[in-house]
Amino acid sequence: RPVALVVAASLLLLAEPDYGATVVLTATSFGVLFIAGARLRDVSVAIVGSAAALAALAWSSPYRLARLMTYRDPWADPFDSGYQLSNSLIAFGTGDWAGVGLGASVQKLLFLPEAHTDFIFAVIAEELGLIGASLVIIVFSVLVYRAFELGSRATKAGMPLHALISIGIGLMLGMQAAINIGVNVGLLPTKGLTLPLISYGRTSTVVTLAALGLLFRIASELKAADDKLPARGAR
Repeated sequence: RPVALVVAASLLLLAEPDYGATVVLTATSFGVLFIAGARLRDVSVAIVGSAAALAALAWSSPYRLARLMTYRDPWADPFDSGYQLSNSLIAFGTGDWAGVGLGASVQKLLFLPEAHTDFIFAVIAEELGLIGASLVIIVFSVLVYRAFELGSRATKAGMPLHALISIGIGLMLGMQAAINIGVNVGLLPTKGLTLPLISYGRTSTVVTLAALGLLFRIASELKAADDKLPARGAR
């Protein structure tokens, strides 16, 4: 039944079409199902089936297939299919260690497409260099770690719903950030995914802030539960 809900949501996303968000939703859902206690056999079958379906969709669409193939060597066609990635890599090379300075990016001046959304990390690397880009990765790593830590605390406190919500949010934000950064550096095929809390976009920002609000609420309820423990012991 949970997989049926995921399939329904994925079909709506694919109808937009939004292939990247479908991958994040599917991976996050299966991760939560596995942590919630689903058998590895069942989860593995579902993952293989979903991966096969996504691969078939990519193969059946010429522009998706072109994206999957281009990232392997963007310099083979830097003025057409490899244009985005080649300009992204130029931004990384220009930034070097310390960057060219905040606001001084050249690639964002209509050279790098979607510099304010999908490829914002490349602009960060150009302006703040390897040091600034590494700090962004560290911040996201801390955020994901804290979400998982809340999930672990909630499990020990006997609050399974809180635990699964925390872990699910951690998986969602972590995977979205990892895919966006991977696309920017050329490790993954180009996908239209924003970098949470950094890319321009109202819907992405609102959803991410709502997810963080849930984490704060869970942290507050865990603190309240911890505060009650001494009182119970005193009785």
